[in-house]
Parts: sequence; structure tokens; C-alpha cells
Amino acid sequence: MRQLHIALIVGMIALAGAAGAQTPTTVRGIVSTFDGKVVAVKSNDGKAVDVQVGEKTAIVFTQPIKISEIKSGDFLAITSDKRDDGSLLAFDIRRFPKPSNPGHRPFSGRSDQTMTNATVSAIVQSSNNPEITVTYEGGAQKITVPENASISMLVPGDRSQLVPNARVFVTAIPGDEGGLVARRIQVSPPK
Repeated sequence: MRQLHIALIVGMIALAGAAGAQTPTTVRGIVSTFDGKVVAVKSNDGKAVDVQVGEKTAIVFTQPIKISEIKSGDFLAITSDKRDDGSLLAFDIRRFPKPSNPGHRPFSGRSDQTMTNATVSAIVQSSNNPEITVTYEGGAQKITVPENASISMLVPGDRSQLVPNARVFVTAIPGDEGGLVARRIQVSPPK
């Protein structure tokens, strides 16, 4: 009986180690170089990060669109700055083909930025900037969209879009030989 307990504990430790080894890591930043196999990213915190791009790496591209292409019923992910009066000013809007992780929360742990994943219920064109009202289970947000906000939709991408100065959001896992291997890369055109 004791050997069975030891075997179970060893098995559980091995499974926990294997699961921990596959914990995804995210890297946000700008592409420095891409040689066809490894994308070098200057992360938003200033670090140089090399990520292997494999055959199974999914690449999606943020195709720019206009606010006039957003309709009631669309599902959006909106990253906003929270102003002193509590109102929200969008700086990045992504239209998704289907709902993903709906809700409203701080963005990247910051109290001055928010992420709202929700369905458009109204778009009001004002004399200054348009306002989008979005709803999610348990709430709604009214978000102002300035002229300089980045507005896009996700479409299938490819390696040719991993060019210097392209903005990327990489989801990666540790590789068998160390380093990171990209599972998914979301790439936006260089500014």
C-alpha cells in the first residue's frame, strides 16, 4: 500500500512538472528581425526576446478597418485609458468573429487602463468623437473613440508579416531545448 502511495505521489509530481513546463508566456513588443525560424522581439519592457516560430505556430494579422465598418452586434475587444473622471478613451479596438472572454477588467494589471470584451449595442456619432456602448453579462461600458485609435479585425496571417517594427503579441511555451516556442503570434503592421 505504501508503494502505491509513493507511486501516486511521484506520478502527480511528474504531471505537475509537465503541466508547469507548458505554462504559456506572453510577449508584447516590436519585431527586430525574423530569419524564417526565430523572431527577435524588443518587448514593451525593453528586453530582447527570441521566439522560435514552428510549423504549428498560428499567425493572425490585425487588418486595419474603419469605425464605420463596426456594427451593432459585433463583438469587440477594446483597450482603453481610464481618465480621471472615470470615462474611457479607446486606444485599440479589435473586432472578433465570435465572443471571447467577455467582461470588463484592468488591462495588464494596470489601474489606469482597461480591457473590455463585449458586444456593440450602440454607436453614437458626436461632434467630437464617436462613442461605442458595449454590453457583457452583468454590465455595460460607454467608450469614446478618438481619431487616433487603432481599429482592426483579426484575419489569418503569415510569416511575411513578421517584418521589422511590426507590433506583435506572442503566446509561447518553453521549448524542449530551452528558449520559447510560439504557439500563436498576433501581428500588426508597423506604425
